Amino acid sequence: MISASDLPSLNAGLNAVSAILLALGFYFVKRRELGAHKRCMLGAFAASTLFLASYLVYHFQVLPGSVRFAGTGWTQTLYRVVLLTHIVLAAVILPLALVTLSRALKERFDMHRQIARWTLPLWLYVSLTGVAIYWMLYRWH
Repeated sequence: MISASDLPSLNAGLNAVSAILLALGFYFVKRRELGAHKRCMLGAFAASTLFLASYLVYHFQVLPGSVRFAGTGWTQTLYRVVLLTHIVLAAVILPLALVTLSRALKERFDMHRQIARWTLPLWLYVSLTGVAIYWMLYRWH
């Protein structure tokens, strides 16, 4: 059984899986391997969806702010910048990912490509900074 204390590690793992699948999806679309691209992007979406569910479960079970960053000085500033940009872009990426996925599944590929150019780098940033935040909170100090 997974406890609430296990969820941050699970969340970081899901973010890492999402980032890897996003990068692979980009690789495959550039090689015009569209079947592999689709599988990777659906996998990234599934990993991110599982992350969101796990994240919400964790934060409903653990008091907000219960894990504080232990660093000071420049590391505190770095943490806050990464966290702030992560939070803002995480709020933006959900609707962007949904629209991007919807356009692809409806085979509206011209419109899909237009928004995917924004969605991919932002989604990748959110996934990677999610891993970085975990590392800063639980492993760095």
